[in-house]
Amino acid sequence: MMKLSRDMARRFLLYHQGLLGEARFLGPEGLMAFVRQAGCVQFDPVDVCGRSPELVFLARVPDYRAEMLEDLLYRGRRLVDYFDKNLAILPSEDWPYFRRARERYASDSRSFEQIGRVRGTVLEKIRLDGPQDSAQLGLPEKVDWYWSRTTLARAVLEQLYFSGELVIHHKKGNIKTYDLAERCLPETLLSMPEPLPDDLEHQCFRVLRRIRAVGLMWNRASDAWLGIPDFKAAARGRVFERLQTQRLILPVQVEGVGETLWMAVSDAPTMDKALGMDDLPPRCSFIAPLDSLIWDRKLIAALFHFDYTWEVYTPQEKRRYGSYVLPILYGDAFIGRIEPVCDRRAGVLRVRGLWWEEGRTPDQAAQQAVNDALARLAAFNGCTLEGP
Repeated sequence: MMKLSRDMARRFLLYHQGLLGEARFLGPEGLMAFVRQAGCVQFDPVDVCGRSPELVFLARVPDYRAEMLEDLLYRGRRLVDYFDKNLAILPSEDWPYFRRARERYASDSRSFEQIGRVRGTVLEKIRLDGPQDSAQLGLPEKVDWYWSRTTLARAVLEQLYFSGELVIHHKKGNIKTYDLAERCLPETLLSMPEPLPDDLEHQCFRVLRRIRAVGLMWNRASDAWLGIPDFKAAARGRVFERLQTQRLILPVQVEGVGETLWMAVSDAPTMDKALGMDDLPPRCSFIAPLDSLIWDRKLIAALFHFDYTWEVYTPQEKRRYGSYVLPILYGDAFIGRIEPVCDRRAGVLRVRGLWWEEGRTPDQAAQQAVNDALARLAAFNGCTLEGP
């Protein structure tokens, strides 16, 4: 049993995440290294000051530009959009591990009969005419779909995407254009059989990825496990037992935290390095709502004494802060939360709200670090920062 103070646990977690000390994830290769470490980066289409994955990378990759992600997704095809922790971005080499999900979607979906009538025609049109979006495809008939009633065009394209016959060729805003998977991904990946056909081994693979994505995790219900099928308490217990037996995870006891935490054995060198470093100059980062650092909000509360709720889907009258508020990380502490909003028509980034944590009134250095982070966020969005 490894024993850590809260300070030590925070230091490891933030260093592992690339949020403490000198930047470890540099340029496109650094971006790829972070995605491989995290397994996946969760995606959400809401864009107030940058979409969630963009904010994730902006916090870690000093020279991050939107073109880096576009290149890796839609030109180099080293990353792919698919489902892991809900909708996500993941390394293309992991495509075979989600074959069972694609096969499940291929055999059943909402409006399966209506989609079945046109799927062959749609595939042939894409084969002959090239990538298509729902507007190009036509098919305005309305059908039942997962989110709400939608056009048959959108439903058939998404069904073929879920089943892996199509992938996203590119996006323009939230408009997705699809192409045949065979034209975008290597045949070796498309034809590879399921690497882990045993359900328990597959769950172990998924859980180990999630532990590495966060850095430390506990064996309890958590949003960090979202997207892992059939993962109730009994299954979770079997997975943790198997991973411990295989010596893939290590138990960690953190002072003041009642439950055992677990870390990946492969991350032990990172732990040693993080704990062996001298005091590090603080950095300031705005943390995305779906950042892997805060996938488990209760864990963050236990380690950092910071309670965070993403209120974008909370009715306005019930919100404590705002719809798209980002935690402010400075050094090894969450010192507040901020609501930056881009007015792209005016080319201005405005701060709609700023709330310091109790007892965390920032000194001049912290205030300057927050201002610098705001300036970087504005520049990323092609905006200027609105003055006082």
